[in-house]
Amino acid sequence: MIEQAPFKVGGYFEVECYDKKGDLKWSEVAKNLVPADGLDHILDVVLHGATQITTWYVVPFENDHSPATSDSYATPGFTECTAYDEANRVEYNEAAADGQSITNSANKASFTINATKTIYGAALVGGGTNPSVKGNATSGGVLLCEAQFTSSKSVEDDDTLEVTYTISAADDGA
Repeated sequence: MIEQAPFKVGGYFEVECYDKKGDLKWSEVAKNLVPADGLDHILDVVLHGATQITTWYVVPFENDHSPATSDSYATPGFTECTAYDEANRVEYNEAAADGQSITNSANKASFTINATKTIYGAALVGGGTNPSVKGNATSGGVLLCEAQFTSSKSVEDDDTLEVTYTISAADDGA
């Protein structure tokens, strides 16, 4: 039997929180987990002709959840934070792949917070019915990845979260 050679896919979220004066309150870099939901989607789109999701959304979450491979769009394990002024989920606007990475660093996802909350991490979701709707977790969508911060982070009304997500792919070289 031939042993599988790993194809690695993973990334990280960089989150910065600014107060209403524009001063940096805190920043966090969190490595993500790509659950089975995300891995299956990648394989199905690239090799099986499944429908591509053309718009992805960044979602902060507000409960102490450790990402798990069994998490999915319909049952993510985290509680999405919807306490921000933007009417819909914030889109992930990425540039083309370069050096086996894709990022939105030139167009960060920006959230204007409208309540006092504790943020524990972030995720990237897309597809399904009405994927732009805050808090929507209907079936048919995909949880591409999720990351938990090293510690909880406080936000309050008029804070701004700036979120960058970078995902990379690599062969293990075997």
